[in-house]
Amino acid sequence: MRWTVEFDERARRDIVALDASVRRRILDKLSWFELHGDEITALPLHGDWREFSKLRVGDWRIAYTHAVSGRTITVHYIDRRDRMYKRRK
Repeated sequence: MRWTVEFDERARRDIVALDASVRRRILDKLSWFELHGDEITALPLHGDWREFSKLRVGDWRIAYTHAVSGRTITVHYIDRRDRMYKRRK
């Protein structure tokens, strides 16, 4: 059964700011995630990020939450790995 991907306002700003080729890779991964969400083991983050799980796309990270009952994935942040974890400090 298919999952639904939603973007919060920060994630919308993040995706728009990306280079077109990186944006395409991120969107392709999220499209794949919609179809295969049941096969994914969520990788929870720690510390200030403990409310989120991460999805990797090369050097890029997608911080998301998911609601199993509603089969919804909400994307909150998209950034390079080396910058992502500095955003909430």
